[in-house]
Amino acid sequence: MTKYIPIIFLPLLSLLIASTAFASQEVKEADLAGTWYPASKKALAKLLQAYIDAAKPNEVKGRILAIISPHAGYQFSAPVAAYGYKLASGKDIKTVIIIGFSHRKAFDGIAIYDRGVFRTPLGEVPVNADLAGSIETKNKRIYYHPEAFSDENSIEMQIPFIQMSFPNASIVPIAFGTQEYQDAEILADALSAVLKGRTDCLMVASTDLSHYHPYEDANVIDKRFIDAISSEKPERIYLDERQGKFEACGIMPITSVLLTADKLGYNGIKVLKYANSGDTFLDKSRVVGYLSAAIYKGAEQPPTTAKEMKRDSMRLTEGQRKRLLEIARGSIISYVKEGKRKNFTENDAALNEPLGAFVTIHENGELRGCIGNMMATGPLYSTIANMAVEAATGDPRFPALSPDEIDKIDLEISVLSPMKKISSVDEIKIPGHGVLVRRGFSSGVYLPQVATETGWSKEEFMTSLCAHKAGLEADAWKDPSTEIYIFSAEVFGEKGKQ
Repeated sequence: MTKYIPIIFLPLLSLLIASTAFASQEVKEADLAGTWYPASKKALAKLLQAYIDAAKPNEVKGRILAIISPHAGYQFSAPVAAYGYKLASGKDIKTVIIIGFSHRKAFDGIAIYDRGVFRTPLGEVPVNADLAGSIETKNKRIYYHPEAFSDENSIEMQIPFIQMSFPNASIVPIAFGTQEYQDAEILADALSAVLKGRTDCLMVASTDLSHYHPYEDANVIDKRFIDAISSEKPERIYLDERQGKFEACGIMPITSVLLTADKLGYNGIKVLKYANSGDTFLDKSRVVGYLSAAIYKGAEQPPTTAKEMKRDSMRLTEGQRKRLLEIARGSIISYVKEGKRKNFTENDAALNEPLGAFVTIHENGELRGCIGNMMATGPLYSTIANMAVEAATGDPRFPALSPDEIDKIDLEISVLSPMKKISSVDEIKIPGHGVLVRRGFSSGVYLPQVATETGWSKEEFMTSLCAHKAGLEADAWKDPSTEIYIFSAEVFGEKGKQ
């Protein structure tokens, strides 16, 4: 005789089965909730959303492979971390690989958390066990070691941001023990193997920068690091940090991510935001530096078209130049004094051409900021407005411009022609052309006025560009594997202030 379970007991049975399955899943509880960040779900979500809403990262054209993100208490570092997460949010990211290190547990090799879920006040995030397992099998120095993740802020401080930015994503937490360059190479080999051809994963390199220096000293030290990641090879960055040229506690995550990017052909890096705790928490006596940056693959340059050739030869009228300078200054005044980006609408066809541009700020004859877009990402007038604000507030070499400084500055604009890839350096005119060189992850650019200001010959120009801007060998411009692009620039400044 067949026995049936009464319907009244089915919900109870389902609950029992679900509870048993849940109990069998390993749960990594949050260790820092209530100290480093709020323990209340509502308070944490509200806090992070405020930081994300306030972040205004510049757009990156191309597929983002990784972000660099700080990991201090949210009151100190979250205003900076929000830039990277906001830029990457909205992408089709299914798994975030968090690469940190152990502050508190000494161990050899590379720890990976390959099972279960991580729980924060915002809920639970599953570990992508399949992807973690694939990484783990690539080298015996990568192994499951859960103790490395206890009380570890380099990992945990990223997770609530991930929950806010990618609510349906899984994670793969990884932490370095010993800080040997070979381990960075081992992880890069493993990551490049499992990520090849995938576009649904994001890496997060977790690091803070200089620790406990006076405010001005920290800016100088951190600028060295920012310059290095923009121009030097990963091995050189690792060695410079180990020799004390700058300070990045997450030098292993940084190095492994840069190596992975190089292997996968991602050669762009964009600094989104730099600040230190003196900016975010106001005590400037002993500060910690924070950086948000994106590593990406830039869109390929299409062949030069007839329309682009016309743009290359186009010259702006005095009225058009004056209007662009008005837009640049108006943008700076609005943002620095009111915290708002001013909206402009232009009907002039020339000002609506999609062209790259730089905005340079000088104060008392000294450089005070210079930011630009090499590639056309929108109408020229809009690019000028955005780059003016970035030059005033986002150049990592300088503190943000203050309202009192606005009347002391003068502005210079460089409107760039479309870049043209060349096959021979014989096509370069010095002076006359600006040049971009690129090989692998390393790239560097000089605007045309560099040759005019220095008086360099073509060989001197190219040698300096490769060695000092791109971090390549001095004669890399002679190597057929080095890509070379040329462009011209129309440079003009405010009348009476040049």
